Amino acid sequence: MLELTNVTKYYGKTLAADQVSFSIPDGAVGVLLGPNGAGKSTIIKSIAGLLKYKGTIAIQGIDARQREARAMFAYVPEIPAMYNALTVEEHMEFIRRAYRLTAGDEEVQALLERFELWDKRDKLGDELSKGMMQKVSICCALLIRPRVILLDEPMVGLDPQAIKELKTVVQELRNQGTTVLISTHMLEMVQELWDYVFVMEKAKIIAGFNREQASGQDLDDLFFKVTEKWKAQEESQSGQEESFSREEKKKRTATGKKLFGSGRKTEE
Repeated sequence: MLELTNVTKYYGKTLAADQVSFSIPDGAVGVLLGPNGAGKSTIIKSIAGLLKYKGTIAIQGIDARQREARAMFAYVPEIPAMYNALTVEEHMEFIRRAYRLTAGDEEVQALLERFELWDKRDKLGDELSKGMMQKVSICCALLIRPRVILLDEPMVGLDPQAIKELKTVVQELRNQGTTVLISTHMLEMVQELWDYVFVMEKAKIIAGFNREQASGQDLDDLFFKVTEKWKAQEESQSGQEESFSREEKKKRTATGKKLFGSGRKTEE
């Protein structure tokens, strides 16, 4: 289980996550959905321990900052990074040793074959395209057999076959009891995957719902209904604030005239 309570993050004076709270149970796929810049990656990176934040994040009831919790999750970043001097296969070996995994050579080969990387196993990190690097990141994460897996815009840069394979993997992880959190702005990529959706706008969760609450409604329809309602409320609030500001300005001007007059001298 993954649980966030009042997670808040500032970059300097800029608010990137505003008291974000949600939970995803074991064996469920949660989706952080929203436009670029909404704060999705900030939340993912906070869970992964890459950012300092206020609030609490728990994995299986354990503070995410603790080593025991960190050993239970895997993270696939939006922008993949690899060591230039290591081959694809050596990256897998690095993960196997770092996490003291019992996974054998056959499991490593099966993962690389599944994502069409076995014939690239001797390629160095700087010889791979972004899409291939993304697939290596996914394979490394799956090798850990995590209780919670974080996927930040995982389908960007992947070819159609890899996207199809990743969707199948996500469904398998759900069936195995793994908690999956995907951040994306691509509705069509998660249509058949989601169990829980959390819609983000301007650093806030503006809505959250599960499939049962959706009652068979299309995710596209739900998303646009929620965001359009939120935008209307934002515009209304902004209009009220502007109106209030104008009224206050008028009051101050009127008060100033009463106290100091018009400022013109009258002829004697």
